[in-house]
Amino acid sequence: MFTAPIRSIAASALMALGAMAQPAAAQFFWSPPDFSAAPFTDEAAAVSLELPGATPAELRAGMVWNLRAALNVAALQCQFEPTLLAVSNYNAAIAHHDAELDAAVSGLLAYFQRVKGKGKAGQSAASDYDTHIWSTYSTVHAQRGFCQAAGEVGRQAIFADRGKLYEVAQTGLPSIKKALILAGEQVYGDPGRLYTPTLPPLEAKCWKKGKMKPECQRSWNARFAARP
Repeated sequence: MFTAPIRSIAASALMALGAMAQPAAAQFFWSPPDFSAAPFTDEAAAVSLELPGATPAELRAGMVWNLRAALNVAALQCQFEPTLLAVSNYNAAIAHHDAELDAAVSGLLAYFQRVKGKGKAGQSAASDYDTHIWSTYSTVHAQRGFCQAAGEVGRQAIFADRGKLYEVAQTGLPSIKKALILAGEQVYGDPGRLYTPTLPPLEAKCWKKGKMKPECQRSWNARFAARP
């Protein structure tokens, strides 16, 4: 006679576990900005990733390597929110997709050796590009949006089949790049963190019988009026 309640409890527990496993819809925002964006076309990828004249194979390599750079930056800059799992997701992604990432390095080097020249010229251009793209994903003012978007794409990366990381990059990089622009509540800063109270002088010399002395009162009034 306890069969039905037990099943009900078990079902409820499974539903609760499923809900816990889902990523937060609003990790940092009361009302999350819309970071959705259309997947890259070859033309859009060439412009956004700064790879003019790249072949489809070279663009695929560029998208994969840009995704790796974005998730690497997230692993370094998003640890303030542990539930994003930015570090473990990055480590899992590069371990799971190591072969595709190695191929991306070779593909980008081939592109720069083709457009910049063989030998040191191509090697130097590829190295400069790697440094440059890493810096493009580093943000301060839009950090919350970037971390939320990168966290979602990072989860997609660790579950993507081997050899399919380029598909995650093609669909996920546009939203990560969109999230680098201030949006939502982060536009208004963090009043709780940025607020600095203007306190009256607390030194004993400024007080007598529970009242502030006139000279200290005038000084404090002037500072209070001049506060930002």
